[in-house]
Amino acid sequence: MGKRIVFGVLLGNRFVEAGAVQKIFTDYGCNIKTRLGLHEVDATSCSPKGLILLEMFGDEAKCFEMADKLSAIEGVGIQKMVFENA
Repeated sequence: MGKRIVFGVLLGNRFVEAGAVQKIFTDYGCNIKTRLGLHEVDATSCSPKGLILLEMFGDEAKCFEMADKLSAIEGVGIQKMVFENA
């Protein structure tokens, strides 16, 4: 892959959407090189929103297929970054 593809996946309510998102991550696990999950947390609360950053690997079409499946889940948003010749 001559490109570096990074996805930002925003979950509006990670308690509701996490199961469907995790199933897709499992289905495309060989295409996920790096996964970093972020959410707001402090001593009194744990935010239902979550942000997951994914560095992708392998066939570009499969990576974008996964992104399309994620964006089809209600409450989930996805942003894509593609770095040419990275």
